[in-house]
Amino acid sequence: MEDNQYTKDTTPTPSAETTMHGSIWGSGPRGLSYLGCPKQSCQLNVYDYLADIPGNTETTDLVEVQFKNTRKGFYHNSNNLPLEKGDVVAVEASPGHDIGTVTLTGKLVLLQMKRTPPKNPEDIKRIYRKVRPVDMEKYEEAKAREHETMIRSRQIAKDLGLEMKIGDVEYQGDGNKAIFYYIADGRVDFRQLIKVLAEAFHVRIEMKQIGARQEAGRIGGFGPCGRELCCTTWMRNFVSVGTGAARYQDLSLNPQKLAGQCAKLKCCMNYEVDQYVEASRRLPSREVPLETIDGTFYYFKADILSNMITFSTDKRIAANLTTITAERAKEIIAMNKEGKKPDALDNTEKAAPAKPIDLAAQEDLTRFDSARKKKKKKKKRPQESGEGGS
Repeated sequence: MEDNQYTKDTTPTPSAETTMHGSIWGSGPRGLSYLGCPKQSCQLNVYDYLADIPGNTETTDLVEVQFKNTRKGFYHNSNNLPLEKGDVVAVEASPGHDIGTVTLTGKLVLLQMKRTPPKNPEDIKRIYRKVRPVDMEKYEEAKAREHETMIRSRQIAKDLGLEMKIGDVEYQGDGNKAIFYYIADGRVDFRQLIKVLAEAFHVRIEMKQIGARQEAGRIGGFGPCGRELCCTTWMRNFVSVGTGAARYQDLSLNPQKLAGQCAKLKCCMNYEVDQYVEASRRLPSREVPLETIDGTFYYFKADILSNMITFSTDKRIAANLTTITAERAKEIIAMNKEGKKPDALDNTEKAAPAKPIDLAAQEDLTRFDSARKKKKKKKKRPQESGEGGS
């Protein structure tokens, strides 16, 4: 087997639990570690490529734990539990405990903390234990009430006349607390709402405001590229996206095409804008026309990455379009400054158009006749041999 492929064990068919944790995949030096990619939520998934390194978990006692959708947190493994990615654990909460899935252990947790540092590192809570059947029963009961709670809370907010939208509800693992994620354009006074919700659901209420991009990441979905949304799979920090990114890339300023599922400008427009800005600096100014003996040419469009510019003889419409390189355009601008005009915009010699090929003239049409005559001499047809018999 090749070095860059998985190495599969040849043991008998494992149980469903063993298969879920990926134990059928070898972790030798030539394969990828199964400890780094067990079955879990696809949202904000991280491959722990240091999972099978000896002493990795001893680097730090910090562990990254993921909860519903994209919510994550860092916790101390103060009890020195043998944790691996994919283990379901009970962690400290206020009040009670919460249930989450381990996503990272060891040295990579420290790198993740640099990307998304906690507000107060001294307040990092600890992991109690691995989940027990009793914990999972309470957890499933709490999760089963989330959708109904969200629908009812939306109606309560509407009755109170609050300008807000409750996008998601997340119950704590022990069912003693519920987090209500809401979207609002302005400031919302939800003190009365908290009282009504506490009386209706008999749990501790926490209101958390999120943006439209965070809501799309929590809900999930697929983009026009055919892949899962970036805010669902790997993005945690969102940068503002402006229409300038579309202008630099010569994209059509169509709101339906530029907006994502969150109704905001697509985050992916920022991925290549730096390359376009750098490449556009090699192009001449769009405002400078090119003077030639044939006439005056004006900027029409440009292919920034290929360094090609198309000029037109009319400022407003496409007329007599000619495409040249940016170097040729700079050369003509320099000639115009000296009072000179080139003969034509494009100085490349155009190849003469190829003449159409007459396939019938390539071969003699009678080239098959000689072969037929030879066959007739060798063997006569049955009808010809029977002529004149009667």
